[in-house]
This record gives sequence, C-alpha cells and structure tokens, in this order.
Amino acid sequence: MQSPYTAILIVPTGVGAAIGGYAGDALPVAKVISQVCDRLITHPNVLNGASLYWNLPNTFYVEGYGLDKFAAGYWGLRPVHSNKIGLLLDQGIEPELRLRHLQAADAARATLGLSLTDYVITDTPLNIELRTSPSGISWGTIGNPDSLLRAAEVLIKQAGAEAIAVVARFPDDMDEEAVENYRRGKGVDPLAGAEAVISHLIVRTFQIPCAHSPALASAPPDPDLSPRSAAEELGYTFLPCVLVGLSRAPQFIIEKETIKYLSEDIWADQIDAAIIPATACGSSAILSLNQKRCQIITIEDNKTQIQVPPQPLKIKPIQVNSYLEAVGVLVAHKAGVDPSALRPQINSLQQLNY
Repeated sequence: MQSPYTAILIVPTGVGAAIGGYAGDALPVAKVISQVCDRLITHPNVLNGASLYWNLPNTFYVEGYGLDKFAAGYWGLRPVHSNKIGLLLDQGIEPELRLRHLQAADAARATLGLSLTDYVITDTPLNIELRTSPSGISWGTIGNPDSLLRAAEVLIKQAGAEAIAVVARFPDDMDEEAVENYRRGKGVDPLAGAEAVISHLIVRTFQIPCAHSPALASAPPDPDLSPRSAAEELGYTFLPCVLVGLSRAPQFIIEKETIKYLSEDIWADQIDAAIIPATACGSSAILSLNQKRCQIITIEDNKTQIQVPPQPLKIKPIQVNSYLEAVGVLVAHKAGVDPSALRPQINSLQQLNY
C-alpha cells in the first residue's frame, strides 16, 4: 500500500519574504500545494491572514518550534478533530481593545462553532519590545515571560485548554518607515519576529499548539495599501485566523518510546518533500530534513532579506523558479517520475570511478 504523500511548506517568519512575508499572502500557495499532496504540513506564518483564513482539510497548522522538533524526529504529530482553545490576553491591552478581542473570540464560537475555554489575563503587562537585526530581520523580547507562562499554565491546568491563543499588546511607537514599507508590500513585517518568540516559549514549555495575534491601535486608511498587507486592515483584531488554525492544529507526540501509535500519526521520516525559499535554507527544520529521505525544493523568486542558499549547507535541492513550477515537481515526485524525464533533453548515464 502506498503511503500518503506528505510535504512541508516553510516560509520563515520576519525575513521579508516576497511571498509569505505579509498578511497571509502565502495562503494561495498552500491552497494549491494541498491539492497535489495527501498531507501538507505548514506553520502559522503561511496560513494566518488576520481576519481571513481558508479551511484546508488535509493541511496541518504547526507552530515553528514544534515544527523544528518534529523535523528533527523528536516529536510526532497527531491529527485531531478539534482542540479546546484557551485565550490568553496581555494585561497591557486597553479595556476597549480587550473587548474587541473578546468579541472576536465570541464570534468564532457563535459563527464558526469553535471551542474555547474561559480566558485569562496575565498578572502583569508582557511589555513586548520590537527589534531589527543589522540584516533587516525582525525579532523582539518579552519583558515579563514568567507572567506569560503562569497564565498559560492556568489555562491548561484549570480550564483544560488543548491549544493556546495569545494576544499581546504590541507597541505603537514602531519604526514609521518600516511600518510604511510593510503596508506598501515591501520590507519586513516588524511584528513577526517577536510573535515567534512568544509562541516558541509556550510550545517549548508546555508542548501544546500555540499561535499569537498582536493587539494594535487601529491605523488610518491608506489609499496606497498593498493587497499583500490588506488582510490586516479589515478589523480591530487579527485573532480569527489564529483561532481557526489552532482549532485543528495537531497535538504533539513527545514520548515516542512509550506512546501508543495510531495509524494517522505523522513522523519526520514520512516527509516526502519540503518547499523553502532559495535564500532561506538555514532553518533547523530544513537542516534536519536534509538528513532524511526528503526531497528539498527551493523557490528562486521568493526572495528574502537573508542570504542562506542551499549549496554551502550541503543541501542538494531541486531548484525551481516559482511555486507554480514547484507544484509540477511535486506531482512528478508523487507519481514516482524523475522531473528531468519531462525535459526535452536527458543526459546519458555516466560511469562512476572507484
């Protein structure tokens, strides 16, 4: 019996990817790839579109730290029908803005039928600070990480949360030029790196799905707004896509030796292909998958602010220009056909010397 064809789609967070560096603009890529795979594994940066989202039944929403542990073979993924989501709110969010987020959560319950626990507010403001590296990559710090973890523990132990949605108040005094560039579809998302720090901390500590939605003051309408950034202009909160993603995010299997296996469990050695921007090959997940029977596919036209090509890392990918071309490679790979057989010229076999 042939195993399900399984691929991973990665667009690193906060690196200014031409596709996937904005408000859910890699979601069309995921939609297409999910049609040619039996199972697609990806992460919130690809699927989150603020107030917009799309249900992809065969696609698994896995936070970045969990994705790294999975790719290394330490953790497995167990699909679920639904998760009970705990909502964690930063004490630093103003009352009116907090109410907007609570109403978004209630709307997700009433309109989409999602299951949420009662919410918690951190015992101190999280005090998120944003940073930008010399290379232009965004990152950030949490002033009170212990408060974040205490609140998450309450949701897990007292409310029975199976996944955590975090809403942290992000500063309004961001670099105006960076924000302006982002809204015009260029540059780096100034929030993305800090968001990753928040979700990584919770997943690393509690080993359950987590994703983050920033709380921000509303910006005035911009007539020059890029379509790639526009999903974040539709409301007062980016929370809906996070709740939808977490509602079906797979649970992590931690104790590989003692756990009872289920046929639907997914492990790293079952991954057939991984798709990554050609200049962003240095992630832990890709380095791990390169050691396994996994075909790496790099996308040339998805430019990023970082320059980490595959060759110095001893990765031998199939290099393609676009995601459209990558879809063809995936179809050929799934069919067991060498993509080079689809070209007009095929090189003759060469003798190996020994």
